[in-house]
Amino acid sequence: MLLSLAQWLQAISPEFGFFRVFQYLTFRAVMAALTALMIGLFAGPYVIRRLTELKIGQPVRGYGMQSHLSKSGTPTMGGVLILLAIAISTLLWFDLSNRFVWIVLIVTLGFGAIGWVDDWRKVVRKDPEGMRSREKYFWQSLIGLVAALYLVFSISESSNLRVLELFFNWVRSGFDVNLPPKAGLLLPFFKEVSYPLGVFGFVLMTYLVIVGASNAVNLTDGLDGLAIMPVVMVGSALGVFAYVTGSAVYSKYLFFPHIPGAGELLIFCSAMAGAGLAFLWFNTHPAQVFMGDVGALALGGALGTIAVIVRQEIVLAIMGGIFVVEALSVMLQVSYFKYTKRKYGEGRRILKMAPLHHHFEKSGWKETQVVVRFWIITMLLCLIGLSTLKLR
Repeated sequence: MLLSLAQWLQAISPEFGFFRVFQYLTFRAVMAALTALMIGLFAGPYVIRRLTELKIGQPVRGYGMQSHLSKSGTPTMGGVLILLAIAISTLLWFDLSNRFVWIVLIVTLGFGAIGWVDDWRKVVRKDPEGMRSREKYFWQSLIGLVAALYLVFSISESSNLRVLELFFNWVRSGFDVNLPPKAGLLLPFFKEVSYPLGVFGFVLMTYLVIVGASNAVNLTDGLDGLAIMPVVMVGSALGVFAYVTGSAVYSKYLFFPHIPGAGELLIFCSAMAGAGLAFLWFNTHPAQVFMGDVGALALGGALGTIAVIVRQEIVLAIMGGIFVVEALSVMLQVSYFKYTKRKYGEGRRILKMAPLHHHFEKSGWKETQVVVRFWIITMLLCLIGLSTLKLR
């Protein structure tokens, strides 16, 4: 929005030439981060106060950690603060004609809406389980598949009309169309190595990445500050990949596929980092507010969508290793429990409690120890992910 205003002012008078600074992507990225940070810090107390007045408090499951019972009643649905800061800051500073930022915003707010309904049922209907898994996955799948069908053709095209034309051509051809190499699965640490996926393969992979990342972040969001800081770090690292991928010069030098328009995602990533740090101000132990599903599902979906656009799905799995391990711990725990119950008549567990962060709590780690150590691990994984920029 501000970019369009600056361009208009420059066009009507040479006196406004200093607005040329708005043309620089890095300047707008810094300003997006600062704007989101300020919005979050200033709006935070009001949002927390309103959530408290509305009695939107976090319900704690009876079978959960006993040390968490004291958190019952702490305001939840604080993810609305993050989404508000991200949306306002992004809309102010990004190029409104950029299709990639719009699709990330739509996915983010779409998953946020699902999380809102889930949280609302928990706090208003007093149902600790919230939205049932089948219903939640249906809406997540719908948004993920629509986004995947759009992205599969937009990676190689810069016009929405051309994307629509390719989609109809694909349908008329009997679902048979060749995708460019940059739409394949890229392997980190290797120069120009990609595996062709085809349209169906790309759509399936995109769906799994977006929905999987969304649920993985949601499962990780179980301790004060545990999920938000890794989201900030991974999102910031993805912003670097977006900047490189969107630059014809840097992408060629570093053997990355050049995707015109992807660089503008740096604005969204910067806004997400600023909003996340502002939320951490209130979410650090002991938390004044919880993110809730409205924030966790939305942020995970955003990370997954950005990773697909910049063709770094595997790198996302590396940098977001904490999210991956947390999700796997739940899957393994549930699967093993069902298997042993069917075989032995009594369910057995691999971990003391899932997700993984609760296992460490039951093993004697303090909550702050788990959180900070997971942060450190994420920082190391992000450095490994960023090293793939040059180690190819």
